Amino acid sequence: MSEPSIAQADSGELARIFKVLSVHARVEIIRLLKKHPMCVNALAARLQITQGAVSQHLRVMRDNGIVQAEKRGYFVHYRIDLERLAAWHGRVQELLGPAETDSEECEGC
Repeated sequence: MSEPSIAQADSGELARIFKVLSVHARVEIIRLLKKHPMCVNALAARLQITQGAVSQHLRVMRDNGIVQAEKRGYFVHYRIDLERLAAWHGRVQELLGPAETDSEECEGC
């Protein structure tokens, strides 16, 4: 079995990024955490969803490296990994930015 090409790996990474961002609550969590770290209780109150729902979203986001957890006393505060966010931004820009036109015809035509 051959290894995936760079383009396939990029496509897989982009699919994971969009999957994380495909849920409204996760987008809102990113917006909130860009301002400052927050605990599950504070996020749940701001988003008006249960703490369990916030925890599930944070687990998905943590598994994909976009948020990091930091224990502070009895609470865990979450923050955005700004380097990962910048990398995601770059990947999405590559895909959705201006097209690189190629004057060659389709090989299959």
